[in-house]
Amino acid sequence: MMTGPTSLDLTAGLVLGTRNAGKLRELAALLEPLGIRCQSLDGFPAAVDVEETGETFAENAALKATEQARALGLPVLAEDSGLVVDALGGRPGVYSARFAGPEANDEANNELLLAELTDVPSRKRSAHYACHMALAAPDGTVIATSSGECHGWIAKSRSGTGGFGYDPLFIVPEYHRSFGEIAGEVKSMISHRGRALRAMVAALRQHR
Repeated sequence: MMTGPTSLDLTAGLVLGTRNAGKLRELAALLEPLGIRCQSLDGFPAAVDVEETGETFAENAALKATEQARALGLPVLAEDSGLVVDALGGRPGVYSARFAGPEANDEANNELLLAELTDVPSRKRSAHYACHMALAAPDGTVIATSSGECHGWIAKSRSGTGGFGYDPLFIVPEYHRSFGEIAGEVKSMISHRGRALRAMVAALRQHR
């Protein structure tokens, strides 16, 4: 949704508020049809480390967008996303990237998720990916926000080598496959991140 009257110029490109290579690839591919050139935070020495203190994906997305925009003096599109597992009361949620600890990698996070769901039958392993985005002007003003979800369930073992994060464990019912097995073009159409970005497209087109 649009959240304010401030406008910005995206003709010089857009900074994506992430250093995550997987997220960068997905977002850049989704923005390419709009003719918007994207750069990650890795290209900016002035980029700051934003502490994700928000209790929700939306709060963290806004924090990352506003703080990076102010630090860089450039428009920033940031997102916060993660996996919400019903049998775990919504965990790992905003802690998805650090589920197994502050220095955790995908392997450790997946191992912990499988361990915590060891005794949970397939019919109770429902989950969804959630993504919230925030677009901020160089002064930190939030121009627009959006969100998207993708629902599925957690498998009892990994399948596929594509994607990142929990993708090899997240089964999409419509395809009977994990995100780790689904082609990138298909994932971009049905993923939480793809849906959130398409919801953001109106604001991005306005400021091209």
